[in-house]
Amino acid sequence: MPMDANEIEALIKAALPDAKVEIRDLAGDGDHYAANVVSETFRGISRVQQHQLVYQALKGNMGGELHALALQTKAPD
Repeated sequence: MPMDANEIEALIKAALPDAKVEIRDLAGDGDHYAANVVSETFRGISRVQQHQLVYQALKGNMGGELHALALQTKAPD
């Protein structure tokens, strides 16, 4: 069963409460999304570590209910 964009956003915001999150359904199938996540938590850590934090927030749904997530992360300007 595919994940809803609102569910993805809620999981990320639960783990990173200050995050600004934008989710787009890339294929209209509920399986392929793009996410833009901006959080102060990302300041001073590598891009890989930033992505790991987001994947942890998704609580194991990546690769299961959520097939693909094109991810962009950064600290606020």
